[in-house]
Amino acid sequence: PRSRANEVINFVKGGLRDLSVTRTSFTWGVKMPESIKDDKHVMYVWLDALLNYVTALGYGTTEENMRYWPASVQLVGKDILRFHAIYWPAFLMSLDLPLPKQIGAHGWWTRDGEKMSKSKGNVISPKQVSDAYGVENLRYFMLREVPFGQDGDFSQRAFIDRINSELSNDLGNLLNRIIGMSGKYSDFEIDSVDVLKYHQKEIDAMNVVLDSLDAYMQNLQTHRYLEELWRLFSIGNKAIEEHAPWVKMKEERKDEALATVALVANILAKAAIMLHAIMPKTTDIIADTLNFSIDNASYKELVIEKKLLKLFNIKQTPPLFPRIEEPLMPEAPLAHPNGAKEETKAVKECAKEQDNLIEIGQFFQTSLKVGIVVEAEIVPKSSKLLKLKVDLGEENPRQVVAGIREFYTPESLINTHVCVVANLKPAKLMGMLSEGMLLAAKDEDGLSLVRPEKPKKAGTPIG
Repeated sequence: PRSRANEVINFVKGGLRDLSVTRTSFTWGVKMPESIKDDKHVMYVWLDALLNYVTALGYGTTEENMRYWPASVQLVGKDILRFHAIYWPAFLMSLDLPLPKQIGAHGWWTRDGEKMSKSKGNVISPKQVSDAYGVENLRYFMLREVPFGQDGDFSQRAFIDRINSELSNDLGNLLNRIIGMSGKYSDFEIDSVDVLKYHQKEIDAMNVVLDSLDAYMQNLQTHRYLEELWRLFSIGNKAIEEHAPWVKMKEERKDEALATVALVANILAKAAIMLHAIMPKTTDIIADTLNFSIDNASYKELVIEKKLLKLFNIKQTPPLFPRIEEPLMPEAPLAHPNGAKEETKAVKECAKEQDNLIEIGQFFQTSLKVGIVVEAEIVPKSSKLLKLKVDLGEENPRQVVAGIREFYTPESLINTHVCVVANLKPAKLMGMLSEGMLLAAKDEDGLSLVRPEKPKKAGTPIG
């Protein structure tokens, strides 16, 4: 990261001085060669440790694996950057060996804002997490959650939110929708023949994203890489909402409906190729579902040459990422040792205020859409509830049970444009399923629904 690079540059600008590679203050360590005839000195651990990178490859002996040097990227902790970015290159230059092409200094995963430590008892076991949630989900979270080089607090709740929102909703649900529509509309056959005819805009947007990804990975900006990659799924989901294949099928415009299905299948295929290094088992399942293989040939054809999938039959696949409703493992203890003083009231209040703050990414996890009320009726035996049918531009209207009867009559709501939380988990109210929530404001003057200033198309995203 740039901040770490500046740290190294400033150190070098301050002037380089000789570094002793031996110590006399202790006796443990690698002894000096007998030819030097000095029993007082032992090798300083960093000389010995760093040289292992090349001696393990055979340097100085067989040299059979020295073809693997220099390293394309050496990943090191931020606390040992000076040893790897200054001392280690000096050692290599003294031996006329090439330097690593890139050094990446990563931050720490913290717990309760403190570095994890066995002595503090606040360590979270990666093995325990991967056993509970899956190693590929964990790998995705670690590369997506925190900008490379910075520290990040591990939160089981944040982990679950990313699984449910990004992996389950954005990726898994998109694949399920394509399987369902292709099965219903074309007996699971997908053909890209009309994609360019009806979806040039989406194809162009997809290619812009694909062309941007390499630079992020070359700069170790894995969080930005995945953030951009996820834009592909947004393009796919938006295309389904805007072009509504189910409507096209009813209007006997089957070629347009199938073109949208094929578009999203191609988006999923190309995204799977670019996600493969991070989630190989998951993307292999996606590739098998879409009847292609992820390899150099498909990368060249689908990503570099920007070609589309040929005619194929899609397979039915179980959901990739089942939703997680409750934590799957107990929370690790906080870093405070037994007997530590309680936090002051002021500190607790400050923490409470901070807990109420959200990042912009958390806000965008909420799907807000414009809906049109097409039906409304009173809920018997309830003085507060109305049962509504709300058109969100989907195949069927959503049922929303809202506590607004004191302020609106059913008749006054027909054809009203409303703002709906569209990705809320369905809940039952008085035995009736409610598949969303209306936005409203309430003060001493009563309750008012939040509505767009001008009429908008049903399903229009709010954000």
